[in-house]
Amino acid sequence: MVAQLRTNGHRVVEAHLNGDSVKALTGSMVAYEGKVQFKKASFGGGEGVMKTLKRKATGESLDLMECVGQGVVYLAQMGSYIELIALAGDKLSVESSALLAYESTLSTNVTFAGMHGMSAGQGLTTTSVSGHGAVAILSDGPAICLEVSPQYPVTVDPQAYLGSSGQLQQGFVTGVNWKSLIGEGSGEPFSLQFSGTGRVWIQPAER
Repeated sequence: MVAQLRTNGHRVVEAHLNGDSVKALTGSMVAYEGKVQFKKASFGGGEGVMKTLKRKATGESLDLMECVGQGVVYLAQMGSYIELIALAGDKLSVESSALLAYESTLSTNVTFAGMHGMSAGQGLTTTSVSGHGAVAILSDGPAICLEVSPQYPVTVDPQAYLGSSGQLQQGFVTGVNWKSLIGEGSGEPFSLQFSGTGRVWIQPAER
């Protein structure tokens, strides 16, 4: 049986192990039951040498540990809210700083983030997670999932953005800056706009 991630309240996720493994943010284990071993996930999270080099070259860091064995591992990070996202053969683009854990049936890669990474001070790349399984992401407050359709594009603050999935096109909207309306904005006003069909996750706070 494949390891499963399950939420326990809003701030803890359980990794149920049955002789297999999950990958999680290093140091996120707060307790465990059973016989479980923890080891550093080699080569940038078990991704292979080329992906590790790609991460180092782009500055997209992902420090993961592997939890292996029989039992239940409880994962949390600084009291953050946790959102569990189920993937069914599709791909989730997520900020590496928001990635808490993912099941062993999933694989990760480094992909081009467009300009939103630079605008949020995080660089031009982001982490993609693909396959069949569940991903746990961190949020400052309860995460909000926004549905995107061809009739209704979604516009978000780049510093509130957590991740996205589906057949989406990403662009910029300039001249839209709600912070400037309350005297907190500075520099070139812009927001991120997603069009197409898919979902976008945001947090009710800014990094």
